Amino acid sequence: MRREELIAERYDLALSRIREIPNESICGEAYREYFTQMAEFVKMMDQTLAFVEDGSLFRASMEELQERNHLLYADILPEQYDKSYANPDYAVSRLGESIGRALSFLYGELRSMIPAAYEKNRASMAVRMELLLEVYQSFVCAAQEHAEPEAEALRQIFYWYVSDYYEAEFEEKTEVLLGADRDFARRIIMESDLSDLRYLYYFGEYISENELGTAAHLNEMPAEEIRKMADTCTEGYRIGFEVTGKDISIKETVAVRYFLGFERVVRQMVDNFDRMGLQSTFYRAGASIFQGRNVSKNGYCGANPNRQYDYDHKEDWALFLDGALAGRRLEAVRNVFEKYKELAALYGGPAVIESFGEEPFVPVTKKTACRLSEKQQKLSVENAGQIAAVQNEYIRGEEHSFTIIAFPVPQIGERYREIFDDIVRINTLDYMLYRNIQQTIIDCLDKGSTVLVKGMGENATDMKVQLHRLEDPRTQTNFENCVADVNIPVGEVFTSPLLAGTEGTLHVTRVFLSGLEYRDLRIVFRDGFVTDYGCNNFASPEENRRYIKDNLLFHHDRLPLGEFAIGTNTTAFAVARKYGIEAKLPILIAEKTGPHFALGDTCYSHEEEVRSFNPDGKEIVAKENEVSALRDTDVSKAYFQCHTDITIPYDELGELSVLTSTGEKYAIIQNGQFVLPGCEELNRGFMA
Repeated sequence: MRREELIAERYDLALSRIREIPNESICGEAYREYFTQMAEFVKMMDQTLAFVEDGSLFRASMEELQERNHLLYADILPEQYDKSYANPDYAVSRLGESIGRALSFLYGELRSMIPAAYEKNRASMAVRMELLLEVYQSFVCAAQEHAEPEAEALRQIFYWYVSDYYEAEFEEKTEVLLGADRDFARRIIMESDLSDLRYLYYFGEYISENELGTAAHLNEMPAEEIRKMADTCTEGYRIGFEVTGKDISIKETVAVRYFLGFERVVRQMVDNFDRMGLQSTFYRAGASIFQGRNVSKNGYCGANPNRQYDYDHKEDWALFLDGALAGRRLEAVRNVFEKYKELAALYGGPAVIESFGEEPFVPVTKKTACRLSEKQQKLSVENAGQIAAVQNEYIRGEEHSFTIIAFPVPQIGERYREIFDDIVRINTLDYMLYRNIQQTIIDCLDKGSTVLVKGMGENATDMKVQLHRLEDPRTQTNFENCVADVNIPVGEVFTSPLLAGTEGTLHVTRVFLSGLEYRDLRIVFRDGFVTDYGCNNFASPEENRRYIKDNLLFHHDRLPLGEFAIGTNTTAFAVARKYGIEAKLPILIAEKTGPHFALGDTCYSHEEEVRSFNPDGKEIVAKENEVSALRDTDVSKAYFQCHTDITIPYDELGELSVLTSTGEKYAIIQNGQFVLPGCEELNRGFMA
C-alpha cells in the first residue's frame, strides 16, 4: 500500500471513530463534555480540509472566509478563553488538577490541526486524531472499571507521542526551512491577486484588522516605495555577507520570516533574492509541542489570537520531559540534519520583517499552567545547547548571515499612516552620515579600558563595563560600526565586553522584551554575570524573580553580559516620543535609542573566528568573552542560545563616559545629550 493510501486509511478510521464519541456516555459527565467538544473540533477540522481540497476556499466570499476564520479561533479569543479547555484554569476547575492540565495540553495540540488542514496535510491531522483516540480510550477503560484515569497513564501516552513523532515533525519543518520540496506559502504570495484581500485567509492563520489594514495600506503605496522597502531589506542581507567577509555565492536559499499583510513587500523581496541567485523559503511559526508555542513568533504568521494562551502553554514540556526524551530530541535533530546536510550547507540564513504596534501584553502567571521543575529547567537548558551545537555543525554560523527590519501595524494608533511613513524614513536614514559619526564615537571608546554608564532621575543604573585591551590600536578596534545591513535601522556601535571587572546595576523603569512587559527591572552584575534581579510586575518578590528567570534568563541560573552597545538613532527616539509609542517599539528599533546591554551570548556567537573589519579598515577583535572562549574545550559551557537587549532610553541616561587606563575620562553622553565633539548632528535628531 502506498504511503498516501495508508495515511488516508488511518485518517478515515480515526475520523469515523471520533464521530461516535458525542453519542457515547461511557465517561463521567465532565469528561464527556470535554471529549464531545474535542470531537466537534476534529469534525470542524475535517470540514475545513474538505473546504480547502475541493477549491471552495478560493471561491468563497470575503464574508464567508472571515466567518470561518473566526470560528476556527473563537474558542481561544480573550472574550471566550475563560470557558475554553485550552485555558488551564478552566480545564483544571472542570477536570481536576492533573487531568485538567493534561487535557488542556491535548486540546492545544489538536489546535495545530488548523494549519495542517490548510496545507492539506492529512498525515499531521491523522496523528493528532489518533492521539485523541488513545487518550479517550484510556478514559473508557477506566470508566469500565469504575475508576479514574491515572495521570501517569496520560503522561506515558503524551511521552511516546512526542518521542515517536519528534523526528518526523522536525524533518517536515527542516524541509520547509531548507526548501527541499515544499512551497505552500510561496505560491500564495507569488500567485495571488494581492489587491483581493481574500488571499490572507488562504494561509490558515488568524486574521485581524492589523493584517487587513496593513495589506490595504501597502496596496495604496506606489511601486517605487514598496521597492525601496524591499531593497533596504535585501541589500542589508547582501551587505551582511560582504562586511563580514562571507561568500554569498555559495548559498542558494534564504528563509523569509514575516507577519501576514506585508505580502506586497515580500513579493518584491523574493524577486530581489531571485536575482541574487537565492530561493526564498517560508516556514510557519510553531503551533504544536514539536515547534513550541510562545508569545514571540518565529516564522511567518498571522495575528496572535490570544497571547495569554501561548504564555499558558509555553512550558507544556513539563508534562513529560525527562533525560531519555531529551536524548531522543537530540538524536532526531542529528538524523534530520545528516539527511539534509547538502541543503543545510546551501542555506544562507533568515531575512525577517517584524511588525509592531499591538497593545503591550502583561501576562497572568497561572498556577494551573505547566511549569518546568528545577531539574527539568536544567535539562531543558542543556538539551537546547546540545541541539544548537548540532545545528551549527550543519548550518555554520561563520558561513551564514541574516537581516531584520520592522514596520508598524494599524493598531499602533489613529496616526498609523504617519507613523508608518516615519518608520520607513528611519529605516532608510543616511548610511554614510551615521557611519562617520559612529566612527568618531568608536575612536573615543578605543582610547579607554572601561565604560561608565549611569542613570538619572528615577533610573538607578550604575554600570562599569570592562573593555578588551587592544594589542595594536592602529589596526584594531573593540567596537563594530553597525549601520544598515543585518540590523536595520542604522544606529549603534557594539562590543563583546570582558566579564572580569564588569559590574554594577542595570535599571530600566519600564521595558518590553519579546512581547512581555517588565516594570522597574533591576539586574545586578558581578564579574560580568547576573547575580541578582527583580522587577515590580507582581506583588510577590518570588513571583517577580520567577518571571525574570523564566522569560529573561530562560531558566539559566545565571547569564553573562554578552554585549554592550551605544545606540545613536536619536531620530527614532524622537519619533517614538512624538507619537507616544515607546512601549510599542520592537527591540530592533528600541536598542538604537540609547545604550543597551544584552544578556546571554555575544553578538559573534559561533562566528568568533570570522575576521571582521570596520569601514576604516581596523579589525574588530572583541569577539568573545571568558565564557565563549570555552568553545574549544567544552562547547556545552560556551553558549546559552539566547541574547536579549535591554535599552536605557536617552532621557533616563545621566552619563556615558570612557575611562583610560591612566585615569583620563572622556564624556560621550551627559544628561541625555551627546557631548562628544563630532556628534552634534545626533542631537539635532532629537528634534526630528
